[in-house]
Amino acid sequence: MKKITILFFLASLSILGQQKLDLSYYLPQDVSYNKSIPTPKSVIGHEVGEWHITHDKLVEYMKALAKASDRITFEDRGQTYEGRPLLLLTITSPTNQQNIEQIREKHIKGTDDASVDVSNDPIVVYQGFSIHGNEPSGSNSALVSAYYLAAAEGTIIDEFLDNTVILFDPSLNPDGLQRFAYWANTNKASNINPDPNDREYHEVWPGGRTNHYWFDMNRDWLPVQLPESKARIASFHKWLPNILTDHHEMGTNSTFFFQPGIPSRTNPLTPQMNQDLTKEIATYHAKAFDKLGSTYYSEESFDDFYYGKGSTFPDINGSIGILFEQGSSRGHAQESENGVLTFPFTIRNQFTATLSTLEAAKNMRVKILKYQQDFYKNSRNSRENKAIVFGDEKDAAKTNKLAEVLKRHNIKIHELKTDFSSNGKKFKKGYSYVIPMNQKNQRLVKAMFDVRTTFKDSLFYDVSAWTFNHAFGVDYADNVSLSKAGKEVLELKEKVGSIQNISSVGYLFSWNEYNTPKVLNSILKKGLRVKVSMKQFKNDNNSYDYGTIFVPAQNQKLNSSKLYEFLNKVAIDNHLEIKGTSTGLNDGIDLGSRNFRAVKQQKVAMLVGSGITSYDAGEIWHLLDQRFDIKLTKLDMSYASSINLSKYTTIIVPNSNSIDKNLEAKLKTWVRNGGVLIGYRNAVNWLSNKKFINLQFNKTKIDTVENVTFENKSLQSGAQVIGGAIFEAKTDRSHPINFGYKNNKIALFRNTRQFIKADKKSYNNPIQYTNNPLLSGYISKENLKELKNTVPFKVQRLGAGRVIVFTDNTNFRAFWFGTNKLLMNAIFFGKLM
Repeated sequence: MKKITILFFLASLSILGQQKLDLSYYLPQDVSYNKSIPTPKSVIGHEVGEWHITHDKLVEYMKALAKASDRITFEDRGQTYEGRPLLLLTITSPTNQQNIEQIREKHIKGTDDASVDVSNDPIVVYQGFSIHGNEPSGSNSALVSAYYLAAAEGTIIDEFLDNTVILFDPSLNPDGLQRFAYWANTNKASNINPDPNDREYHEVWPGGRTNHYWFDMNRDWLPVQLPESKARIASFHKWLPNILTDHHEMGTNSTFFFQPGIPSRTNPLTPQMNQDLTKEIATYHAKAFDKLGSTYYSEESFDDFYYGKGSTFPDINGSIGILFEQGSSRGHAQESENGVLTFPFTIRNQFTATLSTLEAAKNMRVKILKYQQDFYKNSRNSRENKAIVFGDEKDAAKTNKLAEVLKRHNIKIHELKTDFSSNGKKFKKGYSYVIPMNQKNQRLVKAMFDVRTTFKDSLFYDVSAWTFNHAFGVDYADNVSLSKAGKEVLELKEKVGSIQNISSVGYLFSWNEYNTPKVLNSILKKGLRVKVSMKQFKNDNNSYDYGTIFVPAQNQKLNSSKLYEFLNKVAIDNHLEIKGTSTGLNDGIDLGSRNFRAVKQQKVAMLVGSGITSYDAGEIWHLLDQRFDIKLTKLDMSYASSINLSKYTTIIVPNSNSIDKNLEAKLKTWVRNGGVLIGYRNAVNWLSNKKFINLQFNKTKIDTVENVTFENKSLQSGAQVIGGAIFEAKTDRSHPINFGYKNNKIALFRNTRQFIKADKKSYNNPIQYTNNPLLSGYISKENLKELKNTVPFKVQRLGAGRVIVFTDNTNFRAFWFGTNKLLMNAIFFGKLM
């Protein structure tokens, strides 16, 4: 469907404040409304669109509707990091409400059994709003939509509600919505000023797009790492909705977009019928917007490739995901290429898309129900009597992190019956899981572990790879016999932590387990002496690898029994095995060797604020705060140059292009005095240019471009972007940056074009891309040529300190567990490098 050139209609509403605004601006006038149902204004105190709705008021209105209407039930599914409720309204006819569980069970049964007649069943529609908090027209339109669904009267609405169950999620991102509403409302003037230069339209860092830890939650539908995602994914799998809508905003000069997206950028695992139905649904949007006089477009941008987005995730689950993108007023009214774009206008468009979706659902009900039933029927018919096995024989905790994700998606997993080896990898019972591929959700499993290196298109709206075994850093084998499967895992259980033997010598634990940085930090916070092994050794007939932690029993703040009690609690709390040793005499280095180096408590800071990518900073903050209980001082760029940095042992610079000269000089002095500076992604270029570290780079060379028209020149340049792919590197496990890794290869996520040349001395290249590094995802031939054999990590001395750089994001979107330890090694062992 190509762009329809209808005049952008704004004349119906002058700039807010110059004309009376009420519900009649939004609502259809061909139906009557139940006067016993409270209007939004009667609860929140203002008309919809007059102010930006705050989350607390949104919650109160939804509660009021549920209390007043027998069409609505209210569910509190949990809390955000900031303690805000995660709401879900179930909206349907009063009769359906009385039988809602039976309706749900019958709906699910239809996906399990192709013989079930679904033609008389209600269609299930999940409508979600404003997963990006600073795209608020969605959540504000939810006020109007909920009122309409509760109050509209007549045979048409009654028939519709009898045949539809709506799962209504008025705010997918409560914390971000609240943050942006505060900004827009506190900068609103009585005389609305649409000048784009006004402060109202320029949020301060980090903005309201993200959640508390600055994550883009519209990338977390598949990894499911955040509390908001866990709640909505549980609701999704509980119901398996037929349609899911995801209401967003885009640039102010844009109009309105609805899917389908660009056809060539659809994931090949998505059935063609999904796209055909999406296109048919689009005709209902077009009809509604034509009637309204609002311009729109479809099939020209956005895509359906990465299954971690709200509009794409349903597509691999037998549902139809639909993305809506409204040009944003970014406040109350803003000048645009199409005239003054008012906030109420954006709300009305989102409301219109909500109703057009429901109209399509009503008229296409049987067709869409049958599609979902056929999706699972075909999935069952194509399932394989084989299995996938994943695990890490030395890291049960990390293996469980992946198992948790699978369980959240209703994917069946089994214990490993007995140990076995495949392709040189050992899979150990208790440290590995089996995924039978003869199960209902095998298509979703394939999507999670998908490996793809060839593509129809070379442009991607988001990442081109997310292969979960690489992301979680676990060993993997496919096409494994189902005979390897033991009992089904109904409830995940962590490994039982323990301490073996009270010792007068000291205590040892390997650095392999995911939780060990949290354990080490706990021990150091207690003021205890700790050492780390720089070499391999054997003690009491146990083998220990590089990076083994040694806690001496003598010369500690705690006496022998108190030390044992403390370490025992730490071991139990963190599911870790700690061994008390009977001797300091080892096969290899002894416990008193100078190859056991002292580890100090770290005081970590990170630069944040304008110029820093909030996503990257948030990932690091979340990792340290939520996963490892490490305090992190966030130093804003606005004042970092005016404070004393000497109290910090480590400072992290997330993705950034530049830092002011005063802070630059201060950081350089701090490093020379012994600090460890860690830079990520574009900060690598800055650190190199400012002589913090000496690096040489490969540059991609494209001398000539032939047979590319002016129309397609952006496609040619876009093909050189590495949007997000996975690459293989070889590792020197004796180097402190690789402590805790058992394999000689590692999978790295990359979305930059910084190719650092390897050092001539091999020991200075502890992580180096292989000669054939692409594991999964898209990279142009030109970039791949330059990437081969380069290094993603460098460390150099600067005075008494160290400068450490990573070209790759080791903490990507909170689910790249496999490389989290690289950052922790840089923090704890940076001075040993």
